[in-house]
Amino acid sequence: MKIDLNQYGCTEQLKRLAAASPDFDLARVTEQHRETYQVISVAGPLPAEIAGKLRHDLTVATELPAVGDWVLITVTPDQQLALIQRVLPRQSVLERAAVGKTGAGQIIAANVDTIFICMSLNANFNVHRVERYLTMAWDSGAVPVVVLTKADLCADVTAKLDELADVTMGVDVITCSAQTGDGVDALKAYVTGNRTVSFIGSSGVGKSTLINGLLGGDVLATKAIRTDDDKGRHTTTSRELLRVPTGGVVIDTPGMRELQVQSGDLTKAFADITTLASQCKFRNCTHQTEPGCAVQAAITTGELDASRLASYRKLQLEISYSDMSARERENAKIQRFFGSKKEMKRTMEHVQKIRRR
Repeated sequence: MKIDLNQYGCTEQLKRLAAASPDFDLARVTEQHRETYQVISVAGPLPAEIAGKLRHDLTVATELPAVGDWVLITVTPDQQLALIQRVLPRQSVLERAAVGKTGAGQIIAANVDTIFICMSLNANFNVHRVERYLTMAWDSGAVPVVVLTKADLCADVTAKLDELADVTMGVDVITCSAQTGDGVDALKAYVTGNRTVSFIGSSGVGKSTLINGLLGGDVLATKAIRTDDDKGRHTTTSRELLRVPTGGVVIDTPGMRELQVQSGDLTKAFADITTLASQCKFRNCTHQTEPGCAVQAAITTGELDASRLASYRKLQLEISYSDMSARERENAKIQRFFGSKKEMKRTMEHVQKIRRR
């Protein structure tokens, strides 16, 4: 029985790209482990590895296949292993900076239509975390949707929504509870046809439970949060793409202990500040002490929270540092804090003189 790849998100454009390479078969990456993959083709699922030539040709880690990628494969004579020969162009890519590394991005998922940013309405609730996720999501080329889980554990959902109002400007927000079933039908509206949805968020926010609801069974293992501090426990340990029986596919991702932004356009995630900045007297306004700054004026009147601007500046710096080497990053920080290495040396000498007194 042949597999209908349309059920896994295949499009006519992908079929045309595959037809141009008749010696290869079209497949989608459904699982990613350290050195191996799982793919699905018209012939069914197969374990996969990267072909030697492709591995030799790859220059950066982000060019490696990722869950959600469409690839061209060949199959070994015993029909037991697929060799990934080529990664087809990505329509969207969800990426973050690799934890503990410099200048190296990490692909979370590829070819995603909608990103469900999941955050629970208990002690996990964090407005600034949503800002970071939205910056990453908008930059991916997919459409973000904020999913607030565990509504049954929140005493005042309206207050939480008010806190997120500025952050989620122009973004759909869904409040749901896996325990009561509220809001789950709203999620299903995004997972239809051949669309791909990715779930991201911290550990313990209920991603796997929601995905099980879409799949119609306990496909993914789940664990309860710790009752003493509301901290989540990791259940998902690898990325996985799963077909939803009613249409569409979902990608489950491990909870993120640390979220570093690799790149991003802040104009959408911080649309309120972008709009205000367009009204500043000076085009290159830094929104600090310049006269006629609309952003600072909005903070004075209470229209804009000062912490919102602080988050904006912090992410600006993080993004600017992401493409720098360790030495370039160090020099940039010296320039920022001291103005120059000479001035830093002068300041340190002054501090040492004071200490010797």
